[in-house]
Amino acid sequence: MSREILMLVDALAREKNVDKETVFGALELALAAATKRRFTKEEADVRVSIDRMTGDYLSFRRWQIVPEEEFVDSGIHMLIEESLVDNPDAKMGDFVEEPIEAIEFGRIGAQTAKQVILQKIRDAEREQILNDFLERKEHLVTGTIKRMERGSAIIESGRLEAVLPRDQMIPKENLRVGDRVRAFLLRIDRGNRGPQLILSRVAPEFLVKLFELEVPEIEEGLLEIKAAARDPGSRAKIAVKSNDQRLDPIGTCVGMRGSRVQAVTQELAGERVDIILWSPEPAQLVVNALMPAEVMSIVVDEDSHSMDVVVDEDNLAQAIGRNGQNVRLASELTGWEINLMTESESRSKLEEETTRSKQLFMEKLDVDEDVAEVLVEEGFTSLEQVAYVPLSEMLAIESFDEETVNELRSRARDALLTQEIASEEIIEEEARALIELEGMDEATARELANKGVHTQDDLADLAVDDLVELTGMDVERAKQLIMTARAPWFA
Repeated sequence: MSREILMLVDALAREKNVDKETVFGALELALAAATKRRFTKEEADVRVSIDRMTGDYLSFRRWQIVPEEEFVDSGIHMLIEESLVDNPDAKMGDFVEEPIEAIEFGRIGAQTAKQVILQKIRDAEREQILNDFLERKEHLVTGTIKRMERGSAIIESGRLEAVLPRDQMIPKENLRVGDRVRAFLLRIDRGNRGPQLILSRVAPEFLVKLFELEVPEIEEGLLEIKAAARDPGSRAKIAVKSNDQRLDPIGTCVGMRGSRVQAVTQELAGERVDIILWSPEPAQLVVNALMPAEVMSIVVDEDSHSMDVVVDEDNLAQAIGRNGQNVRLASELTGWEINLMTESESRSKLEEETTRSKQLFMEKLDVDEDVAEVLVEEGFTSLEQVAYVPLSEMLAIESFDEETVNELRSRARDALLTQEIASEEIIEEEARALIELEGMDEATARELANKGVHTQDDLADLAVDDLVELTGMDVERAKQLIMTARAPWFA
């Protein structure tokens, strides 16, 4: 039987013009698949290893060590606690194997092995076609709908086959078999059936690529589309920038009598496209993005990455748009949260913030209302500003002399120090509970407590990725700490 395997490998390698290692790998998969059929009552993972010199082969059943949140089936998965009983060096991701009786090669036969080899060759050809396509750096795929599967369209483009999922089609778009469609290459899924091209007609990038097709100046580098946002099938916004002062970016994208933008709109099932002028200044970009509504004033909050935009009451509905569409697209386009309000609403908000700041200064700095009011009028809103702005700025306040300024700064720093000490005491108390965990150090415990992980249960509830993101520690240590925190669950 061993000699028969070696002869089969040699014959298939010659017949299909593939290397022997590929044939050995295919045979191992075929033997493993046949062996797996023995386990009819439970899931099983089987590995077969063929000796390349003798043709002898061994079969193993195996379980992968996974964290509890990834544990699905005891037939193929094992928790770290179980694996450590027999192997103290076991780690997450390792496989635990045990030998099982090997199946007779004759029950599989050369025909099954041939089928596996042919499939591998087909997979290799598909991968090569895909690599050739990717090397051309094409992001738009044009093809014909070959068939519909559960609402998704299977599109044939040359020798490639791609999928346009239902949720990546423009709403109310009625695509049929035989239709010729264009779409953006969203991603490549690599599954058991080989690499699969996933397309989209709703991605903002599709809109950008369509304009690149219609506007040669973009390909030439004379124009750039800096940002795009879409409500697919309804409305979209793009921000354009000219790299040539002689070019009008908006007019160039619109085209003669609107020909260029109309071609894009037709491809997008009537989606209306607003073309706005890009600005490196965020406030100006927001003003442009909200057009045609006129903006009266803007207050920028860098900390919350938001803007309070004041518009005339008659303009408010237009700025918001139908169902909030205009302001939502403007927000997506600019990357800023936009809070639209009327002048009266802005005034009310300002009064609330002024009152809040005055109360803060009166309470924390122990000053009367007049002093607090001067600070607010001069633009101070926090204790940090009073304590640490350049001294010259505070001395420039006419109502304050040097002695008053120094006293206010001193009181602000004392108040901040008091707050910090109180906060440190809370963190210290919370960190103490974490330090007792095996593998935990004081610095990590304090960092976790500072970021809201206060107890062992809080740590146990975290996923490995979350802990790595919070602390920057390596994955292996994060796994060990979480498993230690979860130990009481299994006690």
